[in-house]
Amino acid sequence: MECGEYLSLDEALPRLRANDPALIKLNLNDSMIGDEAAGLLADALRVNTSIKELHLWGNEIQNEGAAHLADALRVSISLVTLNLMSNKIGDEGAARLADALQVNTSLLNLNLYDNKIEDEGAGRLADALRINTSLERLGLGDNEIRDEGAAHIADALRVNTSLVALNFLRWNNIGPEGAAHLADALRVNQFNPASSARHQEIRGLIETRGQRVAAVGETK
Repeated sequence: MECGEYLSLDEALPRLRANDPALIKLNLNDSMIGDEAAGLLADALRVNTSIKELHLWGNEIQNEGAAHLADALRVSISLVTLNLMSNKIGDEGAARLADALQVNTSLLNLNLYDNKIEDEGAGRLADALRINTSLERLGLGDNEIRDEGAAHIADALRVNTSLVALNFLRWNNIGPEGAAHLADALRVNQFNPASSARHQEIRGLIETRGQRVAAVGETK
C-alpha cells in the first residue's frame, strides 16, 4: 500500500505549518520521533488542513506523544488515516485518542496495532465507538487486551453504525469468553439497514491466538 511521501521530520514540519497542498500523504515511519517531537508534529497538524494520511509506524511514541497527537486530532478537519502501529502507547494514550474520536469527524482509519493497550484503554475506545459515526477501520491487534476489554468493544459494536473493519483479537490475550461476546455483538449488529452494505465488509472473524472461534452469521 502506498504510504505517502517519505520525509524527515525536519523536512515535514515547515511544509505542514505552511499548509502545503501537495503534502497529502506523509510517511514518517521508523523515524525515532518519540514524545517530544510528536508534540512538535501535533502543533503543525493543528494549523494544517491539507494532510490526509499520516503514517507513524515504529516511532517510540508513548502516552505523552499520543496525547499530543490526540489534541491535534480533536481539531483536524482533513486527516483521514492515522497509523500509530508498533509504538508504545498504553491505556492513558488510548484514552486521549478515544476522547478525540468523540469529536473528530474526518478520521476513517486508525491503526493502533502492536502497542501496549490493555482493558482500560479498550474500554475508553469502546466509549468512543458508541459516539463516533465516521471511523470505518480500527486496528487493535497485538496489544494486551483481555476478555474484559473484548466485552467493552463488543458492547460498543452493538450500537456502532460506521465501523466496517476491526482487526482486534489476533495476538491479544482474549479467551473464548471475550471472543463469544464479540461474536454475539457482531451477529446483533448486522447492522443498521441503512448501512448494511458497508458492514458486509466486516469479516467478523473472531480469532484467539490465531485460532478461529466464530464468525459473523455462524452459530456457536
